[in-house]
Amino acid sequence: MAKRPDPTARIVDSTLKLAADHRWRDISLEDIAAKAKIPMAGLYDHFRCKQAILSAFNTQIDRQMLTDDEGQSTDETVRDRLFEVLMRRFDAMQPHREAIGSILRDTVIVDPIASLIGLADLKRSMAWALEAAGVSSAGPVGHLRAKVLGAIYLSVVRAWLVDDSDDLSKTMAALDRGLQRAEQLNGLCRLRRPRAERAAAQES
Repeated sequence: MAKRPDPTARIVDSTLKLAADHRWRDISLEDIAAKAKIPMAGLYDHFRCKQAILSAFNTQIDRQMLTDDEGQSTDETVRDRLFEVLMRRFDAMQPHREAIGSILRDTVIVDPIASLIGLADLKRSMAWALEAAGVSSAGPVGHLRAKVLGAIYLSVVRAWLVDDSDDLSKTMAALDRGLQRAEQLNGLCRLRRPRAERAAAQES
């Protein structure tokens, strides 16, 4: 007997479509189940709250952010690599900008607990971004790096939400400025050895 497809992606997509057209605080789990065309019990089997759906969406964006990692040059600076990784994230988010804007507006103001959960997701995402750029996110120093990068990212999100350029040039400029400030403060430095050097060491 063929296994039934996992409706998780459909639930996330339906949630984002609703968020693009309605206030996030006005969207109920019943609305999401109806949009995804699944029974409430089916929705419950996969997600117990709206924040869990957002966490699943964040994981999808993380995966897209981490694609094409092998294409980075080993002689790029930390700033260049972080810029590429985070711009992949904004590119992945771009089709969902209206939904994300709606969610952020209501989550921050109306649901501070959900905001705290979202910050935990953000810290995890920024740790992965650091690792993809060749920067360790381990230990207290890595924790601090993730926090610094998260602050930069959130400031750029504000620019991205109102970026009316065709090529996200305003977003790129805001990201470049943020990374430049962090570079000047040395907040994201102290790299692990470059990838090419690590690979050579493993082969020897």
